[in-house]
Amino acid sequence: MEKKVIKKDALAGIVKKLAGQMPVYAPVQDQDNVLFKILEQGMEPMLDFGNTRNAPKNCFFPQAETMLKYFRTERGRELAGVVEGAPEAVLFGVRPCDARSFILLDYVFDDPKYKDTYYMERRRKTAIVTLACVHPPSTTCFCTSVGGHPMSSEGADIVLADLGDRYLAESLTDKGAAILKKFGDLANADDAALAKKKELSEKSEKEIKSIIPGNDIKPWLDANFDNPFWDTIHKSCLACGTCTYLCPTCHCFDITDEVKRDGGRRIRSWDSCMSWLFTQETSGHNPRTSQKERWRQRLLHKFRYFVDNYHAIACVGCGRCVQYCPVNIDIRKIVTDISKL
Repeated sequence: MEKKVIKKDALAGIVKKLAGQMPVYAPVQDQDNVLFKILEQGMEPMLDFGNTRNAPKNCFFPQAETMLKYFRTERGRELAGVVEGAPEAVLFGVRPCDARSFILLDYVFDDPKYKDTYYMERRRKTAIVTLACVHPPSTTCFCTSVGGHPMSSEGADIVLADLGDRYLAESLTDKGAAILKKFGDLANADDAALAKKKELSEKSEKEIKSIIPGNDIKPWLDANFDNPFWDTIHKSCLACGTCTYLCPTCHCFDITDEVKRDGGRRIRSWDSCMSWLFTQETSGHNPRTSQKERWRQRLLHKFRYFVDNYHAIACVGCGRCVQYCPVNIDIRKIVTDISKL
């Protein structure tokens, strides 16, 4: 695929011009946070930022979405149809850890047996432009411990690397090549640009200082469902769900019907395994009676069950759950402690 260079001061203008042609999700400043939002007139795409507070999974798997609508007739309720299909779009400025999360979400929503048409419709029609991490965005990053890399191209259609005075832009897919053409008449990348990227890639990997034994704990998890260790990790948890709602790979949801006199709609919305309602049955029984069971489920899902099903850890090492937990529960410490048992 093509490899181009973009002048440093030209990229923001290119992105804003593209936003005039199609929906572009981009990181923007929102008070004290950087968030992914649809770029509107007057908004500036962020190019120099650590990472967004919200994961970009919302672009494919919205926090709340209408799945279908129905209305009442003399014969009863009739289906009015699903919501209209998603438009062609661009998801710009995604960090490599978040781009890799889409591959993990694809395992769930594009399973050969159970394909989620809502997710896949958006996924197929959206080009992902990754902004490589020349330097780790945060001290809480641990992508290399779970199969990632700060300058990985996994999950991306285009990868941008900041070379200092310019960006190296590499299209990796046909979808990416089509979007790169919309960037305008760009110069071809020279050998110096490619060599610079390789040098930065090696340096960025060494700058990841947070290393955990993410691949080593599964045997212990397989054999220690009732180990007393589980009593030690949950006591400060508030069950707020911050770790799950900000996580790029958490994908649990609930489905509810909003019924009005003349019809209604079916809505899918995010849910959290940290909530006591998550596993409450109609009878009132709840098999996970405390945060102990819920935290155990969170760890087992990411480092055991997902590995069993898809041969990958359901964590990309973005560090959001560590950075924003109000009581400082650190999944890195929990995994490290398990490895010492």
